[in-house]
Amino acid sequence: MKAPPYAAASFEVVRRPGGEPERDEVAVEEPLEIRLNGRAIVVTMRTPGHDEELALGLLLSEGVSPLRAEVPPDLPVNTVDVAGEVDLGRLQRNFYSSSSCGVCGKGALEAVAVEAPRVESTLRIERGLLAALPERLREAQSTFPATGGLHATGLFDEAGELLCLREDVSRSNAMDKVIGWAFGESRLPLGGQILCVSGRLSFELVRKAALAGCPVLAAAGAPSSLAVDLARDRGITLCGFVRGGRVNVYSKPWRVEG
Repeated sequence: MKAPPYAAASFEVVRRPGGEPERDEVAVEEPLEIRLNGRAIVVTMRTPGHDEELALGLLLSEGVSPLRAEVPPDLPVNTVDVAGEVDLGRLQRNFYSSSSCGVCGKGALEAVAVEAPRVESTLRIERGLLAALPERLREAQSTFPATGGLHATGLFDEAGELLCLREDVSRSNAMDKVIGWAFGESRLPLGGQILCVSGRLSFELVRKAALAGCPVLAAAGAPSSLAVDLARDRGITLCGFVRGGRVNVYSKPWRVEG
């Protein structure tokens, strides 16, 4: 599976000890300016590709009700304009989102309070099926094998079928892209689906899953304490260290059978 040309760039590298110069692929990172009704509101560092989905997903997590996203021909490269309904007074900042943290720049925990109902889904999933999802996610990635430098989020149905996968240098962006895709497919809320992410489980990823109404969030990595607290508060089944047939369930374990 070859990496898309917009997602990977070739550089010369020397591998020590004893290496000679050779070409190596690295993940592309570029800024994206997101505009809301023509007004610039955020610049985020991302891996190009699925930019409209990223803009939709990010703004959904900020309480905006988007209608559509597009790259108009009269705008500069790396710019997306979103049409949506919003009270600009609620957007209290022109925020900057870095590639390492989806909530950087927010002054206090209160600024990221979750405005989402508890997830009341009755979805149940067999442990063995859930334990296989991180490997299925990894196998489906196209750019990670070439670069080793991208996070991924996958949306799976209750039978373990992969519905959507997105990669990005930012784990938050990867999830935003998937949520943006789900919005475009009229799949929100995700009451019968499972989100699986590479890496660790952060507060911000749980927050986005809650806003999308997803009942199960899984990863091969570890959760943070705040991620567990938020998952328990919002009724999300949070599963970490999902590997080798084993699953650590930190909240709502009744959804994982076996």
